[in-house]
Amino acid sequence: MKDIKVVAFDCDGVLFDTEEANWAYYNHLLKHFRRPTMTPEQFAYAHQHTLNESIAYLFEDEEAIAAAYDYRQTMDYSAYLKLLKVEPDLVALLTRIRPKLKTAIATNRSDTMNRLLAEFALTEYFDLVVTSFDIRRPKPYPDSLFKILDHFGIAAHQALYVGDSQVDAEAARAAKIPFVAFRNEPLPAEHHIGSLKALEEILEV
Repeated sequence: MKDIKVVAFDCDGVLFDTEEANWAYYNHLLKHFRRPTMTPEQFAYAHQHTLNESIAYLFEDEEAIAAAYDYRQTMDYSAYLKLLKVEPDLVALLTRIRPKLKTAIATNRSDTMNRLLAEFALTEYFDLVVTSFDIRRPKPYPDSLFKILDHFGIAAHQALYVGDSQVDAEAARAAKIPFVAFRNEPLPAEHHIGSLKALEEILEV
């Protein structure tokens, strides 16, 4: 791990516990159009994929998708920010590893990411944030991770990616970046951790 120069993180389920917020957000959309609440399978998909992919998955036909997307633009996301919970070890970890190591985010979130970081006073802790709006193909494609490698001018083995889902693992594998699975033992990974504090040992800081 002495060659590591950049630590990149997924957002949902790693930096933040976002399950309650995502559940409320997408179910509000569905309720507005008199559709049933998400099944566990639908929620698992929406929790990992981009907003556009999730709306397409939940609403299916083009007219309904367009209507859902239009309505989504009128929603006040601040109500859902209140449901987010920052991982308790996050700030301590970032303070400990910076500025020796650069930090980045590779997320399938879209236009809510910067607002989320600002709301919780975390913007200054990340050198680069890559959302689904910043690349052509979101995870599980490796484009967001390639963008991070290119930005910092490093090789894949000089980065570490921390994620909690299958799409994270697939993106890391495609980019050939060592993967740290967060609270998800079945995922294939170089390391498995149950807390962000455990990264300190892996990074030898």
